[in-house]
Amino acid sequence: MPRNGLSLWHARRADRRPLIRGLIVFVVCTALCLPAAALPIGVYRNHENNSGKIALTFDDGPHPRYTGQILDILDEYGVRATFFFVGENVSYYPEAARDVARRGHEIGNHTYTHPSAVKTGEQELRQELQACERIIQSVTDTSPKLFRPPEGSWNERVLAVAREQDYSIILWDIDTLDWAHTPAERISSYVLDNTQGGNIILMHDYQSGGCDTMQALRLFIPELLARGYKFVTVSELLGSQ
Repeated sequence: MPRNGLSLWHARRADRRPLIRGLIVFVVCTALCLPAAALPIGVYRNHENNSGKIALTFDDGPHPRYTGQILDILDEYGVRATFFFVGENVSYYPEAARDVARRGHEIGNHTYTHPSAVKTGEQELRQELQACERIIQSVTDTSPKLFRPPEGSWNERVLAVAREQDYSIILWDIDTLDWAHTPAERISSYVLDNTQGGNIILMHDYQSGGCDTMQALRLFIPELLARGYKFVTVSELLGSQ
């Protein structure tokens, strides 16, 4: 059961220490600095195109309050996004998950309990993916085909399991660091200074201790739309030219 309105995983995340967060950022940033050509088939962190299409993504939800607030902002600007759900949070907050599907957004698999994929055995990772997929299917009547490993950590073994389960691994090339409570103005400036056609933008619809994501969205979405960018789902982005 949820504790104080949050899932057990949410509560565990709230207790992380700064040193652990720093190590995570270092590992993730190191992996994401690989040149695009180094990524094998089935792993994506962007998809360059000439049509100004970009993908906005949200991890770690659904959340009983923040997800709905994000959806309202996306509706206001006519923006579609991709939400990578943690399965146990779908079980805790099924109505929030249904709302994402009802409003026409894409749903991806972010494992059931949010373990580090590279530290998880093959069979356990397989079970994490399958359990998350089952709860998403039962609650939203959609079948996810995109997998975002927690914290972006992956290796050849993780890729092999993903391929076996018919998933593409989706990373990102713009990290807003909203999970670290980066001020909305700083998030917006970073996104506006670095966005180009084909980007996959990482945000979250849950952060412990408050959420600046909504304020940031209201700052950068209208500006990017005014510059001619088109927000699409990750699947749409990967199929674009």
